[in-house]
Amino acid sequence: MVAGPCQTTACILSLDDSRTIAEARGVVDDEIDERLQAVAAQLSYAGGADALRALLEGVSAAPLATDPLAWTDLVAGDLGADQRQDLETLRRRLVARPQNEAEVPAADRIPALRALLARLNLDGFVVPRADEHQGEAVPARSERLAWLTGFTGSAGIAVVLSNAAALFVDGRYTLQGRQQTDPETVDCRPIAEERPEAWIVRMASAGARIGFDPWLHTVNQVRRMEEGLADAGMGLIAVDGNPIDLVWTARPAAPIAPVRCHPVALAGREAADKLAEVAAAIAGAKADSVLLSAPDSIAWLFNIRGGDVPNTPVALGFAEIGRDGDATLFIDAGKFPADVARELGSVATIRAPGDLDERLDALGAAGKRVMLDPDQDPVRFDRRLRAAGAAVIHRRDPCVGPKARKTATELDGARAAHIRDGVAVCRFLAWVDDQASGGGGTELSAAERLAAFRREADGFNGPSFDTISGVGPHGAIVHYRVTPESSRPLNEGTLYLVDSGGQYIDGTTDITRTVALGTPSDSMRRHYTLVLKGHLALSALRFPPRTAGAQIDAIARHALWNEGLDYDHGTGHGIGSYLSVHEGPQRIAKMGAGVPLEAGMIVSNEPGLYIEGEYGIRIENLIVVTPPETRLETDSAGVRPMHEFETLTLAPYDRRLIDIALLSASERTQVDAYHARVRDVLASEIEDAATRDWLIAATRPL
Repeated sequence: MVAGPCQTTACILSLDDSRTIAEARGVVDDEIDERLQAVAAQLSYAGGADALRALLEGVSAAPLATDPLAWTDLVAGDLGADQRQDLETLRRRLVARPQNEAEVPAADRIPALRALLARLNLDGFVVPRADEHQGEAVPARSERLAWLTGFTGSAGIAVVLSNAAALFVDGRYTLQGRQQTDPETVDCRPIAEERPEAWIVRMASAGARIGFDPWLHTVNQVRRMEEGLADAGMGLIAVDGNPIDLVWTARPAAPIAPVRCHPVALAGREAADKLAEVAAAIAGAKADSVLLSAPDSIAWLFNIRGGDVPNTPVALGFAEIGRDGDATLFIDAGKFPADVARELGSVATIRAPGDLDERLDALGAAGKRVMLDPDQDPVRFDRRLRAAGAAVIHRRDPCVGPKARKTATELDGARAAHIRDGVAVCRFLAWVDDQASGGGGTELSAAERLAAFRREADGFNGPSFDTISGVGPHGAIVHYRVTPESSRPLNEGTLYLVDSGGQYIDGTTDITRTVALGTPSDSMRRHYTLVLKGHLALSALRFPPRTAGAQIDAIARHALWNEGLDYDHGTGHGIGSYLSVHEGPQRIAKMGAGVPLEAGMIVSNEPGLYIEGEYGIRIENLIVVTPPETRLETDSAGVRPMHEFETLTLAPYDRRLIDIALLSASERTQVDAYHARVRDVLASEIEDAATRDWLIAATRPL
């Protein structure tokens, strides 16, 4: 690829494995430095070897892409296949080199943080599971909560005091939180029973100084915590620089993944059209500009996708849009291939993230009125703008509503994606039945097999979240994550719960099925059918405009409530279009946000039941809100147009788990009609005769 003494892949990889790390480090670094210099010179790479090294480290910190060589476009767009492979080999060699920093042992992390807090004159520190963008998916370098406590769930917050530490989680993670943390060090507590600020007041001394990172908390989060601490005379102290980053010696680099344009043929709207809508919202709020920190809002607005975080195709960065439609993206320019940068240049200016503070100060100096979302944007924006002289206007992110209301093009894409996903899921469920009867599968091998089936589908670009693959008692852990150590066999006589999804270029999927391994017990069938009744009731619902998710949540729980049963998670969340698998503002939950369900919004329908230590049950389809219509057969005085739900997901329920006696005649008809649709749509798409036969049997009438 380049001139120099070491030109081949074999030479890049050559190292005597018998050398000790101490002996090898210097040799490896010298060898890599030499190679980096040669490559940078040959390609005339801007910034030279140091910049190329930074790029390779950033690429290595990003999640593994479906196309492992796609990142090489960031070096140059006209590389040959051998050159791309040579760059990938160099990247792998750089990652594999002996590390200069030893990781702090898990048992020493909280003590190390406490020692640093004492030097900073702080009595405690708040550690959310968040990054600067408040997204559900965060890069490895922002997994501070997991590094500190061992808890790997997608939501949680810890507080470390000089004499105590606690982790607060919601109902999805109660079991997982207790299992992943050391009870001698961290007290895992349900956040529904006690808020972190109440615990601080109870556990800390009067007048305590509690530190927090203003990049990692929203305006409203800080306000609520300050109010909770104020009566005890405690102060919430913003810390410039997160102290965890000072004790996390082996912290990963910032991720760098290529940004791609999302074509209008899939998005349904031009970026310029969306920018005009946002500009109108800014003018309507009598503001001069808006700051965006949510990566999925930025991806939607500019019709771009990235790969900086696991499972969600977004690029990390910020954006400012003016009331005249002028837009600036504060994203590392190294993430943009040349062709993408040229296309984006027609609607936005690209600046480095490090330029953002300068821009905030300039907005303040000019006395501008700046929109912020108090539930999304970091409180640091609010405070810096005000200190610089700006007026801050709190409004919801103007991208949230239109992003949730999918275009006709996006809905067509979702339908197409769900057909391909349904084929993969049916192939998988047929495989599970075969494995259960033969005793050959495990939770881990099942998750891997499902991923393999999805990878064969057109347009697949990775999972939409880490697959939940739980047998028996593991199914009762709502967000269980299988590991080689925890993986259980697919043994007969229990239930298997699999919650999974895919990111396709035309849609995002999320489906849960619970299946019997062998002959289910009467209680399993009864519990499954009660969950199914709620699932069916919600999918068949008709409701008037301006109905919020909280108003219909009880419908999915009614059958369970009648038996004294319930579940501790929401019934439904919003879904993005080749974006986040959990998207607001709509949701179906007891404590919903009061946001009306509107035509084009996609939500999940996923009631469940969890018997700790025995099994879990969840049934999930994705459903889309249809435009309100008046049925002709009820065309009489007082009749109003009603929304309905269209079901997108295509996969059978487990007939073996359905207690037909518990279903009404209309519910039986509903199941049969759904199964007929699944069979009619998917049978012709499934090439394998054995899987097709399985589908026909699985969807036969009740």
